[in-house]
Amino acid sequence: MKTNYKKIFMLIIPLIILMIISLLNMYNARLLNSIYLPNLKKQIIWYLLGITLFLVIQKINFSKLLNYSFWAYLFSLFLLFLVLIIGKEINGAKAWFNFKYFSFQPSELMKLTLTLYLAHVISKTKINNLKDEIKLIIKTGLITLIPSILVFLEPDTGAILFFLIILATSLFISKIHKQWFIILGILISIFLGIFIFFYIYNPDFLIDIIGTSFFYRVERIITFQTESSYQLENALTVIGSASFFGTGLGKISLYIPEAPTDFIFAFTIGNFGLFTGFLVLLCYLLIDYYLINSYYNIKSKKIKLFTISFISIFLFQQIINISMNLGLLPIIGIPLPFLSYGGSTILIYFLYLGLFQNLYENDIKQII
Repeated sequence: MKTNYKKIFMLIIPLIILMIISLLNMYNARLLNSIYLPNLKKQIIWYLLGITLFLVIQKINFSKLLNYSFWAYLFSLFLLFLVLIIGKEINGAKAWFNFKYFSFQPSELMKLTLTLYLAHVISKTKINNLKDEIKLIIKTGLITLIPSILVFLEPDTGAILFFLIILATSLFISKIHKQWFIILGILISIFLGIFIFFYIYNPDFLIDIIGTSFFYRVERIITFQTESSYQLENALTVIGSASFFGTGLGKISLYIPEAPTDFIFAFTIGNFGLFTGFLVLLCYLLIDYYLINSYYNIKSKKIKLFTISFISIFLFQQIINISMNLGLLPIIGIPLPFLSYGGSTILIYFLYLGLFQNLYENDIKQII
């Protein structure tokens, strides 16, 4: 009974609140641009499909799911390869399958399947000596590198960050020595130093290596604090001038590009005020606490590996998106889970939650 109480008040109710706020935002988004007119209807469909997935997964026995995660990972790799051939190019990135009524981004599915497969690989690997640790690092690194290269070719820098976070958190709670992370930090620092050197003194050399499109994406990240951004300026203006309850339904205070996706937090505050902004933060805080608290009650190593990776990317996505809206971090095209518009992200996070809840409850039953 206690677990159900926590689930209802710290997971289900906050999710419902976020979905309601999102739908109200989609209603107002039609005032920004005619391209957003279908957003409300589509968002309702995504939520209904996501909730259905979440509920159905609760009824299925996934106790052996991780044993078949390789095939799910392989299928995701195939989709990442296929999207480079027949995918639709949006904003300079060929990262979407475009169907008649909806689009799908395979890199979102790869987050889930990579999490599952790394959890399986690490939990099955026995660490007895330094050689075993090196083998595990190389193996998991290659597993992560392959989809990262495919996503790099799209290009989608945000997805690569998620893959690296999944790898890092999975390895962190494995049995390898933590000194590896110090070595990794040193190597990353050296790499960044070399990159910055060529960026300042020989940018043409970098463009020849990584390509024009990716170079200018990186340049935007490096220079975001010094260059003006129409998106960011409008977002900060909306937040700074927002009242306690906002403009309400059927009104917008200022146009924000990508308001239903990347700048949904600023758009929410402009529409429904600082009160709703704090309510959104509270909802995420409750969900985060529920996930973290559940993690510490899990005994299965496989499930702990899956859970910690899920929690890490979920927290990362919140921090990055909200910080983008506040001008604290560069704009790298990362939506806010369960609030931003987008079917791929919504469905994958409902899948994540459904699998997490299923595996967690099975783990608790085994303990009892």
